[in-house]
This record gives sequence, structure tokens and C-alpha cells, in this order.
Amino acid sequence: MINDKLSNRPYSWVPSLYLAEALPYVAVMVIATTMYKRMGLTNTELAFYTSWLYLPWVIKPLWSPFIASVRTERWWVLAMQLLIGAGFAGIALTLPTDGWLRGSLAFFWLLAFASATHDIAADGLYIIGLDTHDQSLYVGIRSTFYRIGNIVGQGLLVMLAGWLEGRGSIPAAWSITFYVLAAAFIALWLWHCVALPKASRTAPTADGTGAYITTPDASPSDSGHTEHGSALWLAMKTFFSKPHLLSALLFMLLFRFPEGQLVKIANPFLLDGTDHGGLAMSTEAVGFVYGTVGIIGLTLGGLLGGWCVAGSGLKRWLWPMVTAISLPDIVYVFLAMAAPQLTAMSPQMSTLIVSTCVFIEQFGYGFGFTAYMLFLVYFSQGERSTAVFSICTALQALGMMLPGMIAGWMADTLGYVGFFLWVCGCCAVTFLVSAFIHIDPTYGKR
Repeated sequence: MINDKLSNRPYSWVPSLYLAEALPYVAVMVIATTMYKRMGLTNTELAFYTSWLYLPWVIKPLWSPFIASVRTERWWVLAMQLLIGAGFAGIALTLPTDGWLRGSLAFFWLLAFASATHDIAADGLYIIGLDTHDQSLYVGIRSTFYRIGNIVGQGLLVMLAGWLEGRGSIPAAWSITFYVLAAAFIALWLWHCVALPKASRTAPTADGTGAYITTPDASPSDSGHTEHGSALWLAMKTFFSKPHLLSALLFMLLFRFPEGQLVKIANPFLLDGTDHGGLAMSTEAVGFVYGTVGIIGLTLGGLLGGWCVAGSGLKRWLWPMVTAISLPDIVYVFLAMAAPQLTAMSPQMSTLIVSTCVFIEQFGYGFGFTAYMLFLVYFSQGERSTAVFSICTALQALGMMLPGMIAGWMADTLGYVGFFLWVCGCCAVTFLVSAFIHIDPTYGKR
């Protein structure tokens, strides 16, 4: 199946491939928000600009069927990694200049489209580069290294930027941080040039299995364009003919309505000065709180959620999970109200209290998000399940993009206490859309 010695060893490329998948997504969705806050943008500006960057993931299903018909998945992975490295370098170059905002946003858009395309190709390569046994064997490894990418991006890189801020200007600190990211991606590209399997899809075999074989890195036939265009149409037709479509659509779009707003303002709130109602934490401290403590809570919550559903089914755990993803948002109301007292404490004590609150919220989010993702899988079952699931994840991205665009304006208008109270009120939307979805009581049970 794979014709070179190194790529016969999935451990040589699966971990690094999913590390490479996580880093640009984290950079676009999380690091950009923190950086723009430190560069002086208002909450309204940074939330609006960075929420638009979800768009490539929203429209990803429109071009995903054509990826393999133009070039192999391996070619796309390598090309996008090189482009992502160039995008990081472009951001680093523009930050110290007068046109830093327009320049950096242009490169973030480039990163977003390249990252979304890389996601498609990387997942495709995982499927064709491994047999079914290895796909199951390495699914935990790919998930673990994606989490590690989140820790590196939200944690270590933000902490690096914070450390550099204390030794120079803020633009220079973030410029160096993005140069580090660019260098890391060029290194990943060089490694994957050697390590990735040289495998590509074939036409369906006589027995209809559609097996995969190893071929040179050449472009597939142009006849694939028409075939994949038809596949996209059939996927859309299948999606919109699903039973209980309206309740499922509302669930996909609105389940995360509170979280879509909260995620855009949480970091700016921690970074903002006391005169604006923030906690005036250092960039390093925010990197630690979200990049380590928060990720640990998110991971543990997700693991517990999967274990619970596997035991009793999704329907049994739906309401506990809806509650878990909603109620912990109140910790931000407490932090906003207690901001004057927290900022008067020692940095160590303040960070401990904030870390505890963030852990609680992220643990609840990880536990509750299990219900959301499993519902997408449940809804996608049947004909063309992979293509339907791709449409579901696009709606998931849209459900984060739209509320995120208004979050900054809401925070600047209401103040942090008012904004977090508003977010808690929006949790009623999560409960409402969850009440109307249809789930087989046996789904998810062992």
C-alpha cells in the first residue's frame, strides 16, 4: 500500500500531521484574538474581524469534493503546509509596519483557507494511507496530538509572546512568535516530504470496494470534476431530505450560541485593564490559564462524556450534557463582578482563582460538547454519511461565526458583567433547541 520504508510506519507521520492540522486553526481562532487585543483593537473590532475567519470552514464542503480530483491528498498536504508557513511569515513581517492590521488580516485569511484545505487533505490521507486496523489503532494518537497542538498554540506560544512583550515592544514580540510558527511549519513540511505515504485513490474495483493503491504523485483524471460535482449535489440532496431536518438545523446552528460569544471575549476580558472592568492579567498568565489548565479541563470533560454515552446512550445523557455546557458560564459573571478584588490580590492567588474557574467552565464545555458532536454523527448516518457529516461541520462553524461577530459589540456596550449575564441568558437557547431534536434511545450504547 505504501511504497517507501519510512511511510510504512504510521507513527512517523500521523502524530506530526495532526499537530500540523491543529496549529494553524488555533492561530486563526485563538492566537489572533489575543494578539489583536494586545495590539490595541477594541472588543468590537477584534471579535468581528476574527469571526469572519470561520468562513473557510463554513464553505469547505463546496470545494472538498474536488481536492482529490485535482491532485493527490499528499500533494495538497505538502502544498498547504508550505503555504501556511509562508502565511505565518507574512504576519510576522507585517506586524511591525504601519499597515499591520490590513496586512495581518490578509495573511490570516490566507491561513484560514489553507488550513481548511489542509484539514480535508490530511483526513483523506489518513484514510487512504492506513488500512482499517491502523485507522482504529491511531485514532487516539491523532486526537492526542491535535490536543497537543492546541496546548502549544493557546499555551506555549502565547506564553512566549508574553515573555517577549516584557523584553521589547508588543509588535516585535508577536512578530517573533509568528516567525517561530513559520519556522516550525517549514520544518514540518520538510519532514512530511520524506515521511508521508505516497498513496492515492483509485477508481472502484470490479467488486465495488473502491480500494486504494499506491501510485505516483500525479493528478487524477479530469473526469473527476464532473463526478465530484455530482457527488456534492447528491450530498446536499441527501442532507435536505433527512427526517426532522428543521429541529436538527436549529440544533446545529444554535446549540453553541452562548459559547460562540463567550469564546471571543474570554481572553480579552482576562487581558483588559481594570479601568475597563478586566482582570489585567499578563499575556503569559492567560497563555497558562487557557493553554494548559483550560485544555486539561476540556480534555477530561470530553473523555468523561464519551465514557458516559458509551454506557447509557446519547439520549440518556443529553440533558446532563446540555446543563454542563451551559451552567458553568456563570463563573465569568463571578470573575467580572469580583474583578476589583481579584486584581488587588497577589498575581499567584488571582491566577489560581481564575484557573479554577476556567477549568470548571472548560470541563463542562468538554462534557457537554460530546452531545453536540455525537448528534452530528447520528444525524449523518445512512447514505453518503461522510459528505453529510461535512455539511454538518460547516453548519457548526457557521454557528460559531455569526454569534462571534456580535460578541465584541455586546461586550463593549454592556460591559463585562452585563455581557456575561447576557451569555448566561442565551443558554436558554441551548436548552430550547435541544428539546426538539430526535435521537434513537439506543444510539451510543455499548
